Amino acid sequence: MTQVKFEINGKAVDVGVEARTTLADCIRDDLHQTGTHVGCEHGVCGACTVLVNGEAVRSCLMLAVQAQGEKVVTVEGLSGDDLTPLQATFRKHHALQCGFCTPGFITTAHALLTNEPDADEDRIRDVLSGNLCRCTGYVPIVEAVLEARSHYGRKATS
Repeated sequence: MTQVKFEINGKAVDVGVEARTTLADCIRDDLHQTGTHVGCEHGVCGACTVLVNGEAVRSCLMLAVQAQGEKVVTVEGLSGDDLTPLQATFRKHHALQCGFCTPGFITTAHALLTNEPDADEDRIRDVLSGNLCRCTGYVPIVEAVLEARSHYGRKATS
C-alpha cells in the first residue's frame, strides 16, 4: 500500500492505495464520493470526469498515486446544499435522463466555462463531444451549457 495525500472537494485526505488503483476507484471505493461514475474504464465515455487543479480529467485513466499533492473536485464538490447554476440549467433544459453521464458532463462543462466563459456553441459541442450520453440526444445538454455561460462571466445572448 502507498499513502497518498491530496485534497478532495476542499478537504485534505490521506488514503492508502495499491499502486495500480485508479483515481476513480479511490474516489468511489475509498473516499465514498459516488457521484463520479465509472463507465467504460478506457477514458472514452467521460462519466468519470473530475477536476484536477481545475482541469477536466478522466479519473479512470489517472492513478490515485498521481493525485499526490493535487486538488481534486468531484461533482459533489461543485455544489453545496443548492444546485449550482449549471446544474439548474441542466434541470431546466431536461439535459439528463438516466443521469449516469451527468456528473461527467457537469464537471467537463464547469471546467470549460471556468476557463472559457465566452465559449460559443461550436466550442461547447467540441469539448462535450468527449462525453457520451445514450439518452438525451445532446441538444438539451448544449442548451443548458449555453445558458449557464452567464453565470461564468458571460452575458447570455440566446
